[in-house]
Amino acid sequence: MLDARNLNRLAYFAAVVDAGSFTAAAQRLGITKAVVSQQVARLEREVGTTLLVRTTRRVAPTEAGRAFHARCTLILREAEDAFDELGQVATEPTGLLRLTAPYDYGTAMVVPAVTEFTRRHPGCTAEILLSDRRLDLAGGQLDLAIRVGWVTEPGLQARRIGGFRQLLVAGAAHADAAAMEDPAEVARLPFVALTALRDPLAWQLTRGELERRAIRFAATIVTDTSPAVLAAVMAGAGLGVLPDFLVAPLIAEGRLHHVLPQWSLPSGGIHAVFPAQRYRPARVRAFVELLARAERARSG
Repeated sequence: MLDARNLNRLAYFAAVVDAGSFTAAAQRLGITKAVVSQQVARLEREVGTTLLVRTTRRVAPTEAGRAFHARCTLILREAEDAFDELGQVATEPTGLLRLTAPYDYGTAMVVPAVTEFTRRHPGCTAEILLSDRRLDLAGGQLDLAIRVGWVTEPGLQARRIGGFRQLLVAGAAHADAAAMEDPAEVARLPFVALTALRDPLAWQLTRGELERRAIRFAATIVTDTSPAVLAAVMAGAGLGVLPDFLVAPLIAEGRLHHVLPQWSLPSGGIHAVFPAQRYRPARVRAFVELLARAERARSG
């Protein structure tokens, strides 16, 4: 039977795995190392298996310990959410907001939104993981993810909060491209490709409802992040395709040039994605609403 003492032991065990040592876990928890060690040892006796391998240098989970840690993390987050739900009488969001977002959109939109969120709600803190890898939401350590493009993971709940256009852009070194009207002519220019895309050199363009053209570039540089593509384009390496939230301010300032503005490239959505069947604390709901408003303001 799970009671408060068991829950504390789960928290101590999870802290040891996360911190990598009993000493660091005790410091994080604000208790003595002896208490942490005793409680984790008792937990191992209760479950009847070794959860941690202890050496003179570090502590590491066993295979059973890794699986148990994933479960413990989820249980502890659910318990935290349960207490949050009981506190819904107070409408002010509180607690730690944990989220992930891709690096480009995270830098341009999420970080400013989180800054505004913590200013409005001083009872909240935030942990932002910016990564172009799709971090796992099922483990229970993240409240939500912001996905740019298309949501493909099964079993997750998603809310569309905005959208973006992809724009073909050039820096000052290729400013003449902005005057070109033939896609085939543009396709002969140097190009910086983003390897995160399925086929970063092939693009479908549309004009109006009926006119469609397919073009293929030859890359002079390939790289794995949108900010790196942007840096290369601005340095004169070639043209690039980038999301409007990253380049629209630079186009408005005249530092980038929109190429083939009469043609459109495929657009994508911006989604807030949540773990399935999880209660959403007030802090999560409040942040998503704030980011959705920021998206509406950006898109006009």
